[in-house]
Amino acid sequence: MTSCGCLVLEKVEDHGGEAAARGRGRLAQAGGCGSCAGEWRSRSETMFPIYVMGSSRASSAAVVRGIVDAAEDPIWEAVKSEAKSEAEKEPILSSFLYASVLSHDCLERALSFVLANRLEDPTLLATQLIDIFNDVMMNNKEIRRSIRLDAQAFKDRDPACAQYSWALLYLKGYHSLQSYRIAHVLWNQGRKVLALALQSRISEVFAVDIHPAARIGEGILLDHGTGLVIGETAVVGNWVSLMQGVTLGGTGKENGDRHPKIGQGALLGAGATILGNINVGEGAMIAAGSLVLKDVPPHSMAVGNPAKVVGYKEKEDPSLSMKHDARRDYFEHVAISFSDDRANGSVVK
Repeated sequence: MTSCGCLVLEKVEDHGGEAAARGRGRLAQAGGCGSCAGEWRSRSETMFPIYVMGSSRASSAAVVRGIVDAAEDPIWEAVKSEAKSEAEKEPILSSFLYASVLSHDCLERALSFVLANRLEDPTLLATQLIDIFNDVMMNNKEIRRSIRLDAQAFKDRDPACAQYSWALLYLKGYHSLQSYRIAHVLWNQGRKVLALALQSRISEVFAVDIHPAARIGEGILLDHGTGLVIGETAVVGNWVSLMQGVTLGGTGKENGDRHPKIGQGALLGAGATILGNINVGEGAMIAAGSLVLKDVPPHSMAVGNPAKVVGYKEKEDPSLSMKHDARRDYFEHVAISFSDDRANGSVVK
């Protein structure tokens, strides 16, 4: 998929303890990948300075306990501060904000409360879901890191998300992503029926369908989320941005590895459909409405139905810039193709 495939899989590995350890071991053993791991840490600190700054100060005792103290968790501190401010501005929401944020001692418990109250139904009560969600998140360091890096991604890349608390409380793209992460852990723990039940409920409530076996990295933005479909064997790398209506699907009834692999830093535009066990390279941009049926090179822009590569961009990853517009070389490509078609007499007048 990329010049260093392990980068995509470093944090995309299963959130279960043993699987995560295997992923870290594979990263360390792969030839030349030590420098890549350093690059990921460096880029992570550049893109997500608030959380990384906080986590770097976390005491070893807190790490052993598996809980980061509030003073060492700047995103949680920001969420609480924002909630207090909003409660003062909108007193009618004060009870909601207290129950959802201010009554909790950490981001994990607040998120469990929010998700459980969104996903509950008459046969699966919010209190039961809260217990399940707390158990998963409070005992898994990887998922605790991911929920913060995802929150940072939403605030940094979505102009409509002005505060961290907005992602936690109001944005269903964030809700569906974190619900998937919980279902993914349950799937890897062998609790597949519960994971599938949760997937079904996520689909009903958020209109987002992500198979719990799919592997998704951290620093992810699901903008809007509506209509998003990610299949069982799909892999999505770190800091990828996906717009509404994206499909990462198969091409038939075949079993085994049958879904796309999306490289880190890629941007998938609204309504993009990517089918089959193909690779979208790191830093690639798939334009809105495109149908992708074959590999897309790294740092390229693919457009159309079927999608064709129309240009390259070697600088900033499009998932971070969130620039969906076609570049000049795309229009030059279209103009040249149109001229060639006219010369060949294939243009219908």
